[in-house]
Amino acid sequence: MKKFLKYAKPYTPYFIIGPLLMLSEVVGDVALPYLVSLIINNGVSAGNTGFIIGIGALMALVAILIMGGGVGGSYFATKASVSFAADLRQDVFNKVQTFSFKNIDSFSTGSLVTRMTNDITQIQNVMRMCMIVLLRGPGMLIGALFMASRINTSLAMVILFVIPVLAILIFLVMKTAFPRFDSMQKKLDALNSKIQENLTNVRVIKSFVRGDYEAGRFEKANGELKDTAMSALTVVILTMPIMMLAMNFTTLAVVWFGGNYVIEGHMAVGDLTAFTTYVVQILMSLMMLSQVLLMLSRALASAERVSEILDTHPDITDENSRARDLKVKTGLVEFKNVSFKYSDKAKSYILKDINLTIMPGTTVGIIGATGSGKSTLVQLIPRLYDATVGEVLVDGVNVRDYSIHNLRDGVGMVLQKNVLFSGTIEENLRWGDADASEEEIRSWADAAQADEFVTNFTDGYDTWLGQGGVNVSGGQKQRLCIARALLKKPKILILDDSTSAVDTATEAKIRATFAGGLKDATKIIIAQRISSVMEADEIIVLEEGEIVGAGNHEELLKTCEIYRDIYYSQTEKEAVS
Repeated sequence: MKKFLKYAKPYTPYFIIGPLLMLSEVVGDVALPYLVSLIINNGVSAGNTGFIIGIGALMALVAILIMGGGVGGSYFATKASVSFAADLRQDVFNKVQTFSFKNIDSFSTGSLVTRMTNDITQIQNVMRMCMIVLLRGPGMLIGALFMASRINTSLAMVILFVIPVLAILIFLVMKTAFPRFDSMQKKLDALNSKIQENLTNVRVIKSFVRGDYEAGRFEKANGELKDTAMSALTVVILTMPIMMLAMNFTTLAVVWFGGNYVIEGHMAVGDLTAFTTYVVQILMSLMMLSQVLLMLSRALASAERVSEILDTHPDITDENSRARDLKVKTGLVEFKNVSFKYSDKAKSYILKDINLTIMPGTTVGIIGATGSGKSTLVQLIPRLYDATVGEVLVDGVNVRDYSIHNLRDGVGMVLQKNVLFSGTIEENLRWGDADASEEEIRSWADAAQADEFVTNFTDGYDTWLGQGGVNVSGGQKQRLCIARALLKKPKILILDDSTSAVDTATEAKIRATFAGGLKDATKIIIAQRISSVMEADEIIVLEEGEIVGAGNHEELLKTCEIYRDIYYSQTEKEAVS
């Protein structure tokens, strides 16, 4: 929990003032029963109206003190806890942004969302409750116990018998509740993952008429969460009746013994009234503490889950970079004896002994069967992953020696899965260059063959895109993603099968722009269609993570059987069609 203290430090005054104000409420709560006993013993019994009015006025002032302390304490407790949670959530989000693909793969997306929302909210709620009860609970317990003992020591022994019993009960509840709440949060992770997956892929689900199947999967996850939640919350459900039973038995015992003292003349009626109220306050304070401890057990489970994110060390950083100020200038790319596997525990490598040099300003095509390692290969250039063996160099410098910002700033990448964000088309394109003029945006959109369809929209570049760009077609989405990468004017441009949804004529126009505006940039094109890479200066053929052919189109037709088979299979299909 020490790591969370730094988030509380900026709000130290709130963390001090809040409990102190709650303590003033406690003073008032403890004083009121005593004042009531004075009214009964010295005012009502003696028929002293003036005394009753005087003490009544004092009670009104105490009530105002209680209200002010309660409201003020709750305000500062809320202010401190909400601010604490906001800073923690921001830090956790920022930490996730530093994760490599490998780090993110170790958490599910649903789990990360749950940890940044529900888990942090649990910590926020328990922190607020702790500030409210921190001094109020123990303060009321000690104050009421002191006042009760002062009224009648022998009668107070009844309370001292009950307190250890309730303390043991609270301990057992916490011990039982913690693992159950931890399990409940994990089930919530699974449910969130199902919801996210379902909503993101709703079009696929509908097109395959799999709504019933997905409803069944959701029902299973939802049922598991319900059962786990009931298991955890049963502890909470049982706690309150047991505490109330103990409180009622204690009150009954106090009234029984105290009533006999009154009859025997050893105790005044007002003192018994005050004593009974103090018993209720003592037991209520114990109930408050038990509820906070239950919340704490759930918050501790959440804190562990949030800590897992904060404690995760990004495996790709520029902490040991030796050329942090260096920027990509020419776009020379070299792979030297590179092998790669996603996990150190994996038995086989995805890429094996890759040796490749891509000269600045050239266009290189990469082709191969699905799963041959094409996307993995290019993801090593901007350090989305790090090579397991060997080294990747850009401009003769190991990519590990660049700062991540400068390296990726020099690389424009259109991923295999085209991603657009909620916002206007212009806002999405400005990811490439936030300071680009409208003329530049239109120019590069035109180069990507996107300007024509964008201007046909009613709102043009101000057209609002839904989440993931759901209101544009696949081909339009690809062209917008290409335009965004072109606007970046990178030294290295990587197109990972990014024209698969575009017709061949449009694709040819896009490739033609590379000879103009990006003639000095290194272009790496991953494609399934040989027509997409035929005109490249060099074509690399991958098979099961190894380079099995390299050369231009004519050379590969003569020397590489795999390339030749792909070419003839595609040309035959075109001839038939």
